[in-house]
Amino acid sequence: MKLHWLTLFAVPAGFLGAGAQLIDISNSSNPWSCLAESTGVHVPGTIPCNPYEPLQQHLAFAGPTGMTVSWETHTQLESPQVWYGESPTTLTSVATGTSTTYPSSRVYDNHVKITRLKPNTKYWYRVSNQLSPFGLLHVSVPHVSPQCYRNCPGCAYRALDTFITAREAGDETPFTIAVVIDLGLMGSDGLSTKVGPYGGAANPLGPNDLNTIQSLMENKDTFDFIAHFGDIAYSDYFIKESWQGYFGNSSLIPNVTSVVEGYNVLLEQFYDQMTPLTSSKAYMVAAGNHEANCDNGGTTDSVHNITYTTSICVPGQVNFTGYINHFRMPSDESGGIGNFWYSFDYGLAHFIILDSETDFPDGLQSPDGPGGTDAGANNGPFGAPNQQYEWFENDLASIDREQTPWVIVGLHRPWYIGINGTDVCVTCQEAFESLMIKYGVDLYMQGHVHVYERNTPIANNTVDPAGLNNPTAPWNIVNGAAGHYDGLDTFDYIPTFAVVAWGNTYGWSRLTFHNRTHLTHEFVASANGTVMDSATLYKAHDFSSGNGNGQGGNGNGQGGNGSSQGI
Repeated sequence: MKLHWLTLFAVPAGFLGAGAQLIDISNSSNPWSCLAESTGVHVPGTIPCNPYEPLQQHLAFAGPTGMTVSWETHTQLESPQVWYGESPTTLTSVATGTSTTYPSSRVYDNHVKITRLKPNTKYWYRVSNQLSPFGLLHVSVPHVSPQCYRNCPGCAYRALDTFITAREAGDETPFTIAVVIDLGLMGSDGLSTKVGPYGGAANPLGPNDLNTIQSLMENKDTFDFIAHFGDIAYSDYFIKESWQGYFGNSSLIPNVTSVVEGYNVLLEQFYDQMTPLTSSKAYMVAAGNHEANCDNGGTTDSVHNITYTTSICVPGQVNFTGYINHFRMPSDESGGIGNFWYSFDYGLAHFIILDSETDFPDGLQSPDGPGGTDAGANNGPFGAPNQQYEWFENDLASIDREQTPWVIVGLHRPWYIGINGTDVCVTCQEAFESLMIKYGVDLYMQGHVHVYERNTPIANNTVDPAGLNNPTAPWNIVNGAAGHYDGLDTFDYIPTFAVVAWGNTYGWSRLTFHNRTHLTHEFVASANGTVMDSATLYKAHDFSSGNGNGQGGNGNGQGGNGSSQGI
């Protein structure tokens, strides 16, 4: 069975003649997709006419003086390069990287790490492959390489890109970041205004709503980088979308062949959609359960009474393979493991990313590890026994809190959340919470459950009476409401420790670090950009006594001013 779903793409009428407004474009390369790209637009998820065309561009910090530039091509590059400089007219420096792929992938992952940069500095850059300015002729002419994609035959136009390196630890300049969790593909193959005839999103988009990717684009100039703490793209929903009729009646019962193709197309669409953001903002990620394999943790077709398991997944679509290959997080710089656990400094904050899916301490069952609660769980381990736990403690113990008083942790699964069942990750709490308390973590953010819940500071299931005014306990916020094909979840109950709990609004988080003592969290509604909830945490951060949590002071820092509004 050959799958074919359509994307509508608008082309200027004058280009095709009067009355010609829409083109049907499939997920494979064809004359129409070549025509679209020749006008300057790559249609997300389609195979480009020129396999050397750079797609799905994304960035990651590599310490304060480094940046990793990554992109995908539909053929292997002999020598992936990034040309860069401090002005758009002087791309005189070059860095070289690797071009690799994995079984079942349609693309090659190209990664180039640039080092010896200046902190908090804007650079212009262009990706390259030592091509001549006339297309696919392979030559080694270094000073010609920056021109290569300006004349790439059949390629969409790629403007010169920019990035800004990380702030040095201790830089006291205020800054803001965006946090998304559980963000999937948007549009006709993801979350949209429609649902399939046999099911779909509990909360489809309204006809005039912006989705979260569009909202981030509108607010792009208000944050320095994006943190995405797990569940990226939801390409593993291809099976569910198929049997629910979302792609039409010709693809209701998927097979191995269609899953391989469909999974890849959804994944590539998402990364294409994110490129306008991730090509100029660092995109720092954590692992979620939907990166694990192709079958959505096991899904049952209630229409045809078919249960799908990981047996339908080919080797390249299990065990976090796509996630491992697509990203390059700064684990080398922080002593972590791959894209699973790592840390980095940015100004007054130290950020720690953990893996809530695998690699738990001995005696604790991880949700996606062998024998885990997720259907078909058989992933990892990616480190040695106890390695993540020991790394986490060593990283916390090594933080210079005078330089980076704020400590922020991002991981996927929550344990303080108003639902029942296995999505409450008790073993995550047992694995990580004690260290957060011991070392005075200020804030940790999670998702997994597709709701927004802002909790009061809490430790060992006990609410901190100080609230947001210099608490000893960490502050916990769950925001899994970014949106994907399945929509939002509903609460089973509203916990006593929850200050705000919503399950009816798509949105993302904006964190503003004002100074050494004040941090504001905002929940931004994606549909219209309204700030639906805002709260400010005050922490004295007095570490002069050697107190690990830096509580100090008299708790009179004017913190705890939270406000929220209904829909």
